[in-house]
Amino acid sequence: MSSADGFRPEPGDERLTSAIVSDSCDAAGMRHQVLRGRLAPLVAGTRTIGRARTVRFAPSLVDDPADPYGAAIDMIDGIGAGQIAVIATGESDDSAFWGELFSAAALGAGAVGVVTDGPLRDTDKIAALGFPAFSRSRRPIDFRARMRVVDVDAPVEVGGVRIESGDLVIADDDGIVVVPRAAESDVLARARARASAETTVLAELLAGDSLRAVWTRHGIL
Repeated sequence: MSSADGFRPEPGDERLTSAIVSDSCDAAGMRHQVLRGRLAPLVAGTRTIGRARTVRFAPSLVDDPADPYGAAIDMIDGIGAGQIAVIATGESDDSAFWGELFSAAALGAGAVGVVTDGPLRDTDKIAALGFPAFSRSRRPIDFRARMRVVDVDAPVEVGGVRIESGDLVIADDDGIVVVPRAAESDVLARARARASAETTVLAELLAGDSLRAVWTRHGIL
């Protein structure tokens, strides 16, 4: 399976949250898979899950009048269904790195979101498109002749977590979790089992069982 293959959710995967997947990473011995800080969703309540398509920007004052957005356009045109653009900027505040038209093109290609440690722009228009977007901040500034794409599909670090194209990314209001491709089967099996068990735990608590009794019965909190 290539990194371009989108994530194919199973029935019930809508219950997979960043908290459940984080706990499942812990249980699998990977305790540092949650991005540091909080890359906030543009729209509260947004949740997405998909495979990373990594992109790295770096400062550049060079402008190519004939094709100023060439590498970024090529990256967007190469994005696949079920992918999430993961844009590493080194937490730059020099410009925005994603806006309405990038979102529209990605949405048209079947992509399921963008995650960046830099700013977004055109945020009201991205929200209107319904495209899941998570970022550190917002800025109206164009990246032309300020930043440029220097790597696509190379490993990046965002929020203290190494991310490779093809890794699974789960993003929601609580935060963003990255599951390395090699550990995906194990982590997802744990997460799906936990999500199912949490449904039972919730029902028992709401029915009046004590927290201690439920913990003793299921070992889940």
